Amino acid sequence: MSLSLPELPPLPGVSYVMPVLNEEGYLDEAVRTILAQDYVGEKEIVLALGPSTDRSTEIAERIAAADPRVRLVANPQRDNAIGLYRAIAASTHPIVVCVDAHSTLTPDYTTRGIEALHEVSAANVGGVMRAAGRGRVQRAIAAAYNSPYGLGGGAYHGDGTPGPAESAYLGIFRREALEAVGGYDEGIRRGEDWELNLRIRRAGGLVWFAPALGVTYWPRASLGDLAKQFFATGAWRAVLVRRSPRDTPWRFFVPGALVIGLALSLIIFVLQCVGLVGWPWWSLVHLIPALYLAGVLFACTRLPGLRGAGERVTGLAALVTMHLTWGAGFLVGLLGGAGRTVDRSRM
Repeated sequence: MSLSLPELPPLPGVSYVMPVLNEEGYLDEAVRTILAQDYVGEKEIVLALGPSTDRSTEIAERIAAADPRVRLVANPQRDNAIGLYRAIAASTHPIVVCVDAHSTLTPDYTTRGIEALHEVSAANVGGVMRAAGRGRVQRAIAAAYNSPYGLGGGAYHGDGTPGPAESAYLGIFRREALEAVGGYDEGIRRGEDWELNLRIRRAGGLVWFAPALGVTYWPRASLGDLAKQFFATGAWRAVLVRRSPRDTPWRFFVPGALVIGLALSLIIFVLQCVGLVGWPWWSLVHLIPALYLAGVLFACTRLPGLRGAGERVTGLAALVTMHLTWGAGFLVGLLGGAGRTVDRSRM
């Protein structure tokens, strides 16, 4: 099966869609980088406003009042996929560019993306996510994001060669492709981009990685918020695994297996201490935490852009937080589904 897409005009109009929830520290800059794109075709921005408790709605209304290219739609359910779905439905142009309010685009992002769509006849094009931080903790978390020892696997977490991809960060979509597969699944609260790209690939569409596209992403600024985000992400990833086990890369199972191994080691250690389990052979299970500790200690020495031992220790804490909360969430989701698990780090 091949997804049939009509010929793309040289300068198609572009609709940028962005869910917004408690983003007062990032929203203005994110929108300014969209308005500053060097693309000469028509542009519009649709912001899907969740029930923010900070000044995000006020900022969005001020931006929309000052520029007719910016429009607002309500997203009372606050979920990311629903916000994207509503923003796309309210948009008008043949190219849909998804943007995170925690991200900023390079000035040539749209131009290069449209060029890639023309060159390879792709349904969706995505580039490289480069995390950045403004303070010690956020810089350390960003370094963990940028390291293969943090998220790992996805092409868009590091530079590489252009080519077909499993998914795409954010995404520059042909509207026809979105409509052909039904758009974002409103029932998925995390991982909605991977699931959408899976359906596009199943329909015969091409998802293309273009490393020339650059996006700066501002991650959570505290380890507590990072833990909330990654637990929810792991839980919903498990939902997607249950839906599409044959399409699931093996790397998604690694954090869950790590959590099981660490928990097993702890249980065996307690049983050994009270004399219910012997030491010689059962102690082999303690190689799991020992090897993991050695691995993350090595990884924290390779985290890019950190300043001094203090930030590297924070980077180590960020790596452990990402691995264990994602893995715990994955196991919860695998056993019982994600239920109403949501990312509360922005609430």
